[in-house]
Amino acid sequence: MKISKENGITHLDLHGVRHQDVSDEVIDFVYQYQNEIPLMIICGNSNRMIEIVEEALNTNSIVFSMPRFGIIRVEKI
Repeated sequence: MKISKENGITHLDLHGVRHQDVSDEVIDFVYQYQNEIPLMIICGNSNRMIEIVEEALNTNSIVFSMPRFGIIRVEKI
């Protein structure tokens, strides 16, 4: 897991994170950086990784969009 800033937006890169750890990492990231929304979550090309992230966000009623395949933008908590 790597957290970085690009163009003033905080990013979470999930490359290398095990599927079983993704949900907790995503929710921790979103709540830790909620004052900096919008946030970007980089899932990569894994459909399963994208599904896990979307499920975690939906379960917590977090509003998001997918501007590009593999990148999820957190819009609102």
